Amino acid sequence: MFTGIIETLGRVEKIEKDRENINLTIQTNITDELKIDQSIAHNGVCLTVVAISGKNYVVTAIKETLDKTNLGHLSENDLLNIERAMKLGDRLDGHIVQGHVDQTAVCSEVLENDGSWIFTFVYDANANNITIEKGSVTVNGVSLTVVDSKKNQFSVAIIPYTYTHTGFSKFKKGTIVNLEFDVIGKYVARLHELKS
Repeated sequence: MFTGIIETLGRVEKIEKDRENINLTIQTNITDELKIDQSIAHNGVCLTVVAISGKNYVVTAIKETLDKTNLGHLSENDLLNIERAMKLGDRLDGHIVQGHVDQTAVCSEVLENDGSWIFTFVYDANANNITIEKGSVTVNGVSLTVVDSKKNQFSVAIIPYTYTHTGFSKFKKGTIVNLEFDVIGKYVARLHELKS
């Protein structure tokens, strides 16, 4: 369980193919606080730490994960949004995030807005995921509030702190991102679907 509040950025040091999977070696400033078997969100994708060496740690992304997320598009030196799982009793500063990406989206527009930025993302509506105005959505692991919701797209407003301390500063038109839609909204939509 995560909150969507990014702790730090990680740098991809090495990508090793292992049959249909990849092993990612990540460098962060919190590696010395990690342990083997710990769950860490990488751009919103929950992966398990399998090895630690100095400032680097290793996680494995299987084919299923690569097919449904943007992790298969990574290159060495790319930055990742990193969040450790929340501790029981901590404040829930973002929203309930599972670390299970629903689908990817493409950044279709970036507008600078006098001290903040508006990012618009387009996604495949056939997966039946939805956003609502002022509802929550996770983009590359970042808990955000939807400011403009349409059938297959939405926008979010990014403050300078988030822009600087997450991967948003690297986004441009065409950037592929991971989306996790609000878990409560997904349950409501599923119940509605079952009643129809």
